Amino acid sequence: MQAAATAESQSSTKDMPKVTGWERNPAGKLTGRFVDLTEYLDPKRLADQSVDLNLKLMKWRISPNLNLDKIKRTKCLLLGAGTLGSYVARNLMGWGVSKITFVDNGSVSFSNPVRQPLYNFVDCIDGGVKKALRASQALLEIYPGVNSTGHVLSVPMVGHPVIDAEKSRAEFDVLQRLVEEHDAIFLLMDTREARWLPTVMGKAAGKIVMNAALGFDSYVVMRHGIKAITEPSAELGCYFCNDVVAPMNITMLRVGKSVKDQTLDQQCTVTRPGVAAIASALLVELLVSLLQHPLGAAAPAPTSRSDDRGDHPLGLVPHQVRGFLATFENISVTGRSYKHCSACSDNITRAYKEDGWSFVLRALNEPGYVEELSGLKEVHATAEASLADVEWDEDSESAEEI
Repeated sequence: MQAAATAESQSSTKDMPKVTGWERNPAGKLTGRFVDLTEYLDPKRLADQSVDLNLKLMKWRISPNLNLDKIKRTKCLLLGAGTLGSYVARNLMGWGVSKITFVDNGSVSFSNPVRQPLYNFVDCIDGGVKKALRASQALLEIYPGVNSTGHVLSVPMVGHPVIDAEKSRAEFDVLQRLVEEHDAIFLLMDTREARWLPTVMGKAAGKIVMNAALGFDSYVVMRHGIKAITEPSAELGCYFCNDVVAPMNITMLRVGKSVKDQTLDQQCTVTRPGVAAIASALLVELLVSLLQHPLGAAAPAPTSRSDDRGDHPLGLVPHQVRGFLATFENISVTGRSYKHCSACSDNITRAYKEDGWSFVLRALNEPGYVEELSGLKEVHATAEASLADVEWDEDSESAEEI
């Protein structure tokens, strides 16, 4: 009996499978099995998932046609890292935009942190850090998944003579490269003159140009029109199309002091604190709505509130929104391009494409050159001639006889 049991035990031992402690991988080899827990343990990956999920909830529950990838891939260039730039950047991040670039030459001052949410008190110490660099760093601190950089440079301003030609040329080259590399250009500077060159560049390059300007209790938010091939008469205007004078430094003897002579609606710093936040939010929402339109940057302005052209998920895409906090009203305005515009007319964009820096240098140094090239000078002459033909009856004794 004992011998039989021993034989049976040996037989069962031979039948047992060989166990080595390794599991075969998909290639059939015995090796270690690794499990990647990065998505569950890495804070950056967790942040990526949470940010994406917050946006996808809108797509899943509210707007299934929303193209989130198009928004995320849009590369945004913010010219100005002040109050408008800070709020615009935060709203862009909220929509998942992954590429945000700042351009500014200013430093953080003690009055900035309370109005500009990307800066803190410590940023003001020792003269203040450069806004463009600190703003990009702040975005990375808020969300490490964003690709943000800052460039400290001045935007050449029309009517302000060039003092250092070599430096101005270098800054022009950097700005030109940045415009070419990005999809949407935001004009968020303090002065009207500073918006001229980026407007010309954006129109010439066919880029989306978004503009916001503030008054004390009012604001304008708009998208610049792109070149219309099929229907030129429907081409939307830019920030300068309603002006009959070219932007210039009003006090030529005091270079850089033109802001002093401008009205409050052209100075972005003297405003009710909430105006910048409202305008910035509307500007970003306008861009997102534009990106969702089938025609993109060529989307026409609606003719009425019920006029919703195209199958896009975010409603109307106005040309301009003008707001007034005194009455808490917003109105949508459509402005057509002006053939003699000092920034987006064919003569101006053609000269920029053909001559580049030579054209810009002449526009900066020669007062009246832009008006002459665009045709505004001739418009002024025609208006003055028409006024000269008007005969006034100085001998009339009452208004009824005039």
